[in-house]
Amino acid sequence: MFSGSIVALVTPMQPDGAVDWPALERLIEWHVAEGTHGIVPMGTTGESATLDTEEHMAVIRRTIEIVARRIPVIAGTGSNSTAESIFQTQEAARYGADGCLLVTPYYNRPTQEGLYQHYKAIAAVTDVPLVLYNVPARTACDLKPETVARLAELPRIVGIKEACGDPTRVAEIRARVPDAFCVLSGEDAQTLRMLELGAVGTISVTANVLPRMMAEFCSAWLAGEVDRAIALDERLQPVHRILFVETSPSPTKWALYEMGRIDRGIRLPLLELSAAHRDALRACLKTIGAL
Repeated sequence: MFSGSIVALVTPMQPDGAVDWPALERLIEWHVAEGTHGIVPMGTTGESATLDTEEHMAVIRRTIEIVARRIPVIAGTGSNSTAESIFQTQEAARYGADGCLLVTPYYNRPTQEGLYQHYKAIAAVTDVPLVLYNVPARTACDLKPETVARLAELPRIVGIKEACGDPTRVAEIRARVPDAFCVLSGEDAQTLRMLELGAVGTISVTANVLPRMMAEFCSAWLAGEVDRAIALDERLQPVHRILFVETSPSPTKWALYEMGRIDRGIRLPLLELSAAHRDALRACLKTIGAL
């Protein structure tokens, strides 16, 4: 259902931390023009943890309005509260989201059965395609392949963004789920390997900075142009590394600031990229042609 390069969109902010709505519109229009295949507003890269519910839903709603059905919008509506996830998912569906991305409940550390019941409860009361999101490094829980397989039996659950850190997880999941179930990379540096193992695209941080190149990389692979995809991946790897030199999305937001696309705002407890890494980031962007 979802494939290609789907950007895990940053939320542009003014220096005081307020959402920068004009910058959000400019970013979205840039992504559409550059060929990005889909947009995720209010994923973890969008600083969903530090926007209140009203802001969170406003960013999703405005993104859907600006995109105007030109490419899919998969709204980030995951929470560590099942009731909150249900509310946000129902609201996003009402706004017209094409899908919703549901991160595993962070901090709570639920059992596999708890994870199953969490997602089952959301799927039971919503009518929008749901994409699971597994990122144990940030949530302290790991959605196991056997649980993904159980969830894939539910009609609303159509895919997973997998970011456990082990690309072979893709093969484990693919062996257990229907062919139509989409597996998306959540680790930019591992995307090529994940595509080789059966993923159909990526929900990407790097796409914030290099939307056209990430779209071309995914399109090349999906079109069977393997050598071209490998060549593009080799060029992209230094960017993947530098964008995670500190906690994401700090490096990505600084890169976009350097590129003149957003202001330098970010919310505590995250900080602007430290001065120690700025020269290396700037050099990387120049090498790849982003500056």
